[in-house]
Amino acid sequence: MKRKLEASELIFKIISYTLLLMFSLICLYPFLYAISAAVSGRTAVEYGQVILFPKDVQFQAFQRMFNDNMFWNAYSNTLFLTFYGTVWALFVAILGGYALSKRRLLFRRFFNFFLVFTMWFSAGLVPQYLNYLQTKAVFNSVGITDDKWLVVIAMGMAAMNIILLRNAFEGVPSEIEEAAIVDGASEFQVLTKVFIPMCKSTIATVALFFAISRWNGYFWARQMISNPNEHPLQVFIRLKLEEFTDPDRMSGWNEIYASDSVIYALIVCSIVPILIIYPFIQKYFAKGVNVGGVKE
Repeated sequence: MKRKLEASELIFKIISYTLLLMFSLICLYPFLYAISAAVSGRTAVEYGQVILFPKDVQFQAFQRMFNDNMFWNAYSNTLFLTFYGTVWALFVAILGGYALSKRRLLFRRFFNFFLVFTMWFSAGLVPQYLNYLQTKAVFNSVGITDDKWLVVIAMGMAAMNIILLRNAFEGVPSEIEEAAIVDGASEFQVLTKVFIPMCKSTIATVALFFAISRWNGYFWARQMISNPNEHPLQVFIRLKLEEFTDPDRMSGWNEIYASDSVIYALIVCSIVPILIIYPFIQKYFAKGVNVGGVKE
């Protein structure tokens, strides 16, 4: 039998749900507006007549975008950076977090302090840029001319995510590890057969962090990738935005859809993959952050 709520509890729940609903609508509105603006007619978009629902519906903006080979090229580059960038960064984070979780690690306190220190103090953009240029020169000297690999490998370090995994690994009972070692498990087998399965929630959360970061990556991809054929989707969107907001280039625009509709169509397509993946990972999200973010 359910307990009857007191007046104070009922008021608190009503206020909480109302605020949560309002916050959800605020977060959802930009996405709905982008969809409406992408499929609305030129006059409705240019004169600000689109508020929530589309007007003078057309799909030529999406058609123009889908017929652009550079769009699909940028999409494939983004998938490349997201997949390989997430795998590489997760590989580094798991190994780093596992090593730092071991009390027998020599100079463990120093390495942990050095890791946290990088979160407090940053060298700045200029030293980081020069460092990436030197890394690019090293890559070129060994025959790696694809700048996408520079973005994948050189940016595979994330101190915060290593700390989350370190804390999660420290939460694994030592008795289980000792039992695996007694049974003859190697260090690699202990990691893959014991620690990773027991910390899958935190690993899934960290993987989501890495994937979103790589998918939305713009600044360093713009700076480091010089070949237009290797630009990811975010850089492609920015270049299209600069093109469609240039009065000289758009002086002869006579389509039935606004130039902004193409940008909104690009934005919608760039968000869809994350919306598809997130529901399958979100069940691990709260648990993973809580397990990896709290140290007993």
